[in-house]
Amino acid sequence: MPDTADLRRYLDMALDITEAASRIALSHFNGAFEIVTKSDASPVTVADQETEQAIRAALQQVFPEDGIFGEEYGTEGLNNETVWVVDPIDGTRSFIAGVPLFGMLLAMTRNEIPQLGICRLPALGQVYAGARGLGATRNGSPIQVSDCNRLNDAMLFINEGEKIYAEDPALFDRLMAAGRLRRLAYDCQPHALMAAGQVDAVVDFDLKPYDYLAMVPIIEEAGGVVTDWQGKPLDFSSDGRVVSAATPNLHAELLAMLAE
Repeated sequence: MPDTADLRRYLDMALDITEAASRIALSHFNGAFEIVTKSDASPVTVADQETEQAIRAALQQVFPEDGIFGEEYGTEGLNNETVWVVDPIDGTRSFIAGVPLFGMLLAMTRNEIPQLGICRLPALGQVYAGARGLGATRNGSPIQVSDCNRLNDAMLFINEGEKIYAEDPALFDRLMAAGRLRRLAYDCQPHALMAAGQVDAVVDFDLKPYDYLAMVPIIEEAGGVVTDWQGKPLDFSSDGRVVSAATPNLHAELLAMLAE
């Protein structure tokens, strides 16, 4: 595992790289651009492509020995000890619609374990960051999860609700009756809000590694818990069903509900 000084260097470089790339994404936001539908029916724009190209080029220049797993341009060096995981625009549908809640995600893994993560929300001017042993921050200030221990008291965000409903209507109904308050949402921002103590838990569905690996160090360094729906640690082979929560007790309650 990297030592603290090494990890700090990686984190600082990653913050610089994503800050520069976020300007590319913002230059296209609310503009006119072509939308292409990929084979999985998800949309992609020139903003996704140019932003990932910039991130990949910067990583290859600074860390030429490291592998890269990207949403738009595939994988290189996945057998390397260190692999970077890139989602240039997390929430392309929001981006296309002019909704300013799209994100940018970058994770660094060592031996497939997430070591640092960055979640930028370019249109909001926010950046969440976390690294093992270095804590979690929002715009440079420390963040911490809430102390909510009971689902009945929780502010619950349900991501990808229409997909959950299509897969399991009964589970969707249970989720919509759970918690003190609930919101339907998408993408990385709810997990970031959970890490900052503004939301207590998030249930998510149908994600890829580039959608969730960056959030793992941020959430865990903020004191929270994030796993798949079986309670297993998230890695490259996880099935895309994710639950994050402020406390172990709240997390356990959600796992029990998801298993019903």
